Amino acid sequence: MKKKLNPIEAAQHFIEKYFPKCQGALLAGSVVRGEATETSDLDIVIFDKNFSSSYRESLKEFGWDIEVFVHNLSSYKQFFKSDYERARPSLPRMVSEGMILKDEGVIEDIKKEANDLLEKGPEKWSEDTIKIKRYFITDALNDFKGSSKRAEEIFIANTLAELVSEFVLRTNCKWIGSSKWVVRSLRNYNEEFANCFVKAFNSFYTTGEKNQVIKLVNEVLQPYGGQLFEGFSLGKM
Repeated sequence: MKKKLNPIEAAQHFIEKYFPKCQGALLAGSVVRGEATETSDLDIVIFDKNFSSSYRESLKEFGWDIEVFVHNLSSYKQFFKSDYERARPSLPRMVSEGMILKDEGVIEDIKKEANDLLEKGPEKWSEDTIKIKRYFITDALNDFKGSSKRAEEIFIANTLAELVSEFVLRTNCKWIGSSKWVVRSLRNYNEEFANCFVKAFNSFYTTGEKNQVIKLVNEVLQPYGGQLFEGFSLGKM
């Protein structure tokens, strides 16, 4: 077993070994945020004009699991655009928070692009989009309330949590996330609401009691007209 170097030293050695001619490199992720755990990896973003296209690769080096995101000096722009459109700013966030490990005069401008995009926030939802999302939340909520099979209820609740967290964040023009970034995104938006959200779903998962979740969902939908089923139509000519 190779000795595990400290994260900055490991990242620097990794760059020197695999990307010695790159124009810029950043270390991002949990180790930079001070949130690293025993299973955390190193997220390294590389900018190298010698590559014709971007790619992502996972490796084990210097005692660490390493995920490297390689871009030339323009390919990252398409990822910024894609992340903006899906409202999940994975690459802009890594660039914004990333610790500079190497810079030959390219990082400042790229970081500015990332910071400007993050500050701008995602595109505002249209009234039609809100109506569609209300319908699908209502549909999931009805399934949740009506189900009496525990195995099915668990996964309906998962769907409901994802839909509701997305609705809250997007109607408030905030970035969304997946997995651990669901609750992180909610906390970035509103700590009090995030706590209520976690409490409601945790109550269901631990006791099977649904009332807190149902109340939470109704409170989220109420300012936008509440539940929506009757009269909803999609694609009708």
